[in-house]
Amino acid sequence: MSSYIDVVHPDRHAPYLDIPNDVVEYLHYLDFVKMRSPRTINAYYLDLRGFFRFMMAMQWSRVPRDTPLEEINLKDISTEDIKKITKRDIFSYLDYVRSTDANGGKARARKLSALKGFFSYLVTQVNKLQENPTEGISLGSPKKALPKYLTAAESIELLKNIQSDFYERDFCMITLFLNCGMRLTELVTINMGDFRQDTIRITGKGNKERLVYLNDACLEALDHYKKARAALPNLPADERALFVSKRTGKRLTARRVEQIVARCLQSAGLSGRGFSPHKLRHTAATLMYQGGVDMLALKEILGHESVSTTQIYTHINQERLRAAVKASPLADQGYIAESKPSQQDSGEED
Repeated sequence: MSSYIDVVHPDRHAPYLDIPNDVVEYLHYLDFVKMRSPRTINAYYLDLRGFFRFMMAMQWSRVPRDTPLEEINLKDISTEDIKKITKRDIFSYLDYVRSTDANGGKARARKLSALKGFFSYLVTQVNKLQENPTEGISLGSPKKALPKYLTAAESIELLKNIQSDFYERDFCMITLFLNCGMRLTELVTINMGDFRQDTIRITGKGNKERLVYLNDACLEALDHYKKARAALPNLPADERALFVSKRTGKRLTARRVEQIVARCLQSAGLSGRGFSPHKLRHTAATLMYQGGVDMLALKEILGHESVSTTQIYTHINQERLRAAVKASPLADQGYIAESKPSQQDSGEED
């Protein structure tokens, strides 16, 4: 599989030419047996490839340490080589990625998860190993950062400052991001036939489909954009994609959408604060939660596998609690200086 996902054909990948055969078989197992999404398999491919490059250069010393990573040949790694991998090797790799690649806790946990899955497969599924060197290794739970999002006022400011050579398209994309909470890959894979009245069919992680209702703002933005899209002179007759390039008429790539969002954020004076298409998804979820959408409904809208993932948005409760405390009738009561006891009171006290 390539090191990127082709949004047009996400189920296609190039042959696995740069990883050990055992890893190739494992990735096919994830694909055909476990039915994992192409993006998940791609992440495992990259993490396992990085691990075996580390083993070749650092632990086994089969290539000079200064050898460029892409030049390290992994196809000669055999099952016998993999059997020699120890728990100490796993610890060394995790320490290496922390110090060399500046990986945070979440990234290291993902790499460990890839290794655990691979070695578990070799032990329990194909019986090529007797022991799992990752067994018992844990990095603990990575800290969950609160989602970064735009306020309602900032979101309106963003929509008011769309500067583009294809205004209708870019306004529509930002509107869908802010109102539907879809992922970047979900937005670029939308087809013209995915709409039914006031709903849109979205294909999310694991190729799971969900229906999301469109509000009036989305429907109006879509109506304006579809008219502008139909007027494009170079639109291919068989192009199903909703969002297309004004110049070529072909489906926009995820990278192009990121550039468009970045430009719109800059025009609105919101650049340099870490906002991205994914942060617009957080914005949609946060504003819906602030508006009273319950957690289970939000889970379905966002396409989360578990409600525990959606619960990150409960940080909004802090604002509600703050507002509740400020609403107390005693909230404006100022400081009352301590009253001095009278002489008579003092005598009685004595």
